[in-house]
Amino acid sequence: MSFQWTPHRFSAGALALDVANSVILRFDERRRTDRFAVPAQFDAFAAAASALCAERGAFPDLTPVPPGQRGAFIALREAIDGHFRHRARAGSDDMGLLADLLARLSATFAAHAAPSDTCPVDLATARSALGLVASPDTKRLKICPNCEWLFIDRSKNRSRTWCDMAVCGNRSKARLHYHRQRNGEAK
Repeated sequence: MSFQWTPHRFSAGALALDVANSVILRFDERRRTDRFAVPAQFDAFAAAASALCAERGAFPDLTPVPPGQRGAFIALREAIDGHFRHRARAGSDDMGLLADLLARLSATFAAHAAPSDTCPVDLATARSALGLVASPDTKRLKICPNCEWLFIDRSKNRSRTWCDMAVCGNRSKARLHYHRQRNGEAK
């Protein structure tokens, strides 16, 4: 299966959250899709993140996760999702989830201890997650009611509802309009 990494796929506001959101319909067993189940997507993601990620200025051009590190990258993604999803729902940290995330971050940093001119996506993702752990932005974490992606609400009055208004917001409004029309309700 082939995917396109569009700007919508980078609407979370942080690379770490964009990576967590690489599982589509995470909680729907029938329709769940892991974009990284297709090995070529590791390469495509690095190129797209370099161009589209909200934190693209914080990293040099990103390179794909080395093949030997891909399993660890997926484990990092799951730790990021678990910690920040809990944080968004509960408004506080779960120390076990935080410890797991910090262990995954530490392993990623250790795997890239040798100096390099490149920045693999897994290293940039770890740096993004570590920065987010300590950031006041965690108070602005939300979960999209349409697709359940994580995102940072950076709107002035914290009123952003969807991960991306052009996609999830429009789908939600269209669904509401359809149900109103079907039930004969006026606007």
